[in-house]
Amino acid sequence: MPDPVYSTITIRGASVPLKRAGAGPAMLVLHGAGGSPRFLPAMRKLSEKFDVIIPQAPGFGGSDVPPWLETVSDLANFYLDFLDEVDLRGVHLVGLSLGGWVAADLAVRNASRLASLTLMDAPGIRVPGVAALDQFLLSEERAVRELYFDQKLADDSVARVLDPANEDVRLANQRTVAMLAWQPRFHDPQMQRWLHRIRIPTLILWGDNDRMFPRAFGEAWAKSIPGARLEVLPRCGHLPIQEQPEQFASLVADFCTAAAAAPRAV
Repeated sequence: MPDPVYSTITIRGASVPLKRAGAGPAMLVLHGAGGSPRFLPAMRKLSEKFDVIIPQAPGFGGSDVPPWLETVSDLANFYLDFLDEVDLRGVHLVGLSLGGWVAADLAVRNASRLASLTLMDAPGIRVPGVAALDQFLLSEERAVRELYFDQKLADDSVARVLDPANEDVRLANQRTVAMLAWQPRFHDPQMQRWLHRIRIPTLILWGDNDRMFPRAFGEAWAKSIPGARLEVLPRCGHLPIQEQPEQFASLVADFCTAAAAAPRAV
């Protein structure tokens, strides 16, 4: 399996670290609240068939928050600039958790460079009568543990995330997430009413045991985006990419390959 190549690009005055591996159709992966992840096994598997590109969003990883970044919509516009700058076309856009919210906002605005959209356990919408855990009110350890169904994986993640050596980056990421999602809590009522504008093949992946955003959120995303397909992964919390990497990679790869072969809706 190919190893990632690391580089940096400057867009809108922000220095953006990139991980990139593989060959084939472009797959742009937008990370979640924890910042750009390690090159996970699922991403290595996907890089066998796709050119997997993982940028780190401005304001994450300990980088400075640029003056233009205040909302998720700002990030969506930033990634549109990224697509223009790198000149990517026919892109399979994959949004992980918070990155899924950003990806959906981007697709509402301009999907002309996209071949497909995949959202994994994405916040961004409100589901009346269904409560989500408020991560801003949880202890740091519980906020990590609630992400997982498998508490052995949670043990490893707690040790890594709460390592004192990572404290500065962790706190910086938390400040950026609070700025983006504090009010209203993890949703955008304006975006939600325009999800019908997403007219590209869309896959919603959800952990059946997600306690942060229960399965009803995945069902609501699937109902809000025309033609969207929902796949629920059993014995899995908020991070299917970590808890079920083989199934995650297989579902995404098969979906994106089929989407690229399908005629584009007008």
